[in-house]
Amino acid sequence: MEHPDFDGAECFEMVVADEFDGWRTDKFLSEQLQELSRSYIQKLIGEGRVLVSGNAVKASFLVRTGDHIEVFMPPPTSLTVEPENIPLDILYEDADVILVNKGKNMVVHPAAGHYSGTLVNALLYHCKGNLSGINGVLRPGIVHRIDRDTTGVIIACKNDRAHQSLSEQLKVHSITRKYNALVHGAFETETGRIEGAIGRHPNDRKKMAVNEKNGKPAVTNYTVLENFGIKYSHVECRLETGRTHQIRVHMAWMRHPLLGDTVYGREKEPFSLNGQALHARVLGFIHPSTGEYMEFEAPLPEYFTGLLGKLRKLG
Repeated sequence: MEHPDFDGAECFEMVVADEFDGWRTDKFLSEQLQELSRSYIQKLIGEGRVLVSGNAVKASFLVRTGDHIEVFMPPPTSLTVEPENIPLDILYEDADVILVNKGKNMVVHPAAGHYSGTLVNALLYHCKGNLSGINGVLRPGIVHRIDRDTTGVIIACKNDRAHQSLSEQLKVHSITRKYNALVHGAFETETGRIEGAIGRHPNDRKKMAVNEKNGKPAVTNYTVLENFGIKYSHVECRLETGRTHQIRVHMAWMRHPLLGDTVYGREKEPFSLNGQALHARVLGFIHPSTGEYMEFEAPLPEYFTGLLGKLRKLG
């Protein structure tokens, strides 16, 4: 139901779980609505668009277990995405596609609270606007996405023909996608296959979960690259499907949550990390014009190799 003071607003509702008891309202919402920036969330709170158990609150208000939160998002306005001169780590580029090694804390495409500083803003500048238009004005060129705090290789398309080709390859699961992840716990077997349908979390629409009843089929294959004692492991995950947060959800479901994952991971982390330790290392596909299979690799980022060194000393 729409709030009478916010005509046209979309209402997001959530209930505070035990693990978030005592959190600031703005911090809690930044965890639940990860596509929104903290400053945008604070703006919504300042406008009275966030209600805790029916009452408008300040950003510093501490939420409690069981509190009912309502966020009234203003309706989208028509906008254009501006090109921005943001440096890109380009792995490959031709007339059809561009592959970029995305860094930490970079959103792939504009959304509420993130209209600048995204990969799309950078691509529009670099490609001089020559990007596919199939995904609309906010997502030109974007065929797939990786999370803000996930690093690694991502592909964008410069024309609709290339976009359609890559979309079809994603649909039939023929694209090679290998990720490196650092997780909690040791594995008993060197390889494994995780099959668990993924859908919206029943109590939190901004969170995904293994949901056999309402989810979509999801398959992750993994190989253990290194165990560090009994506490941590380095694994390679190969995606057959590409559901939202798939590796993070599947690993947490297997009781091996990713290090640094503030949504699906453990409440207390022994390492100071900026988001989940997950890197999209390899992407392979059939080139839309030549029909040739091409594969590209993004080297492990510095934070990841540094953490590997620390884990080896512990193990």
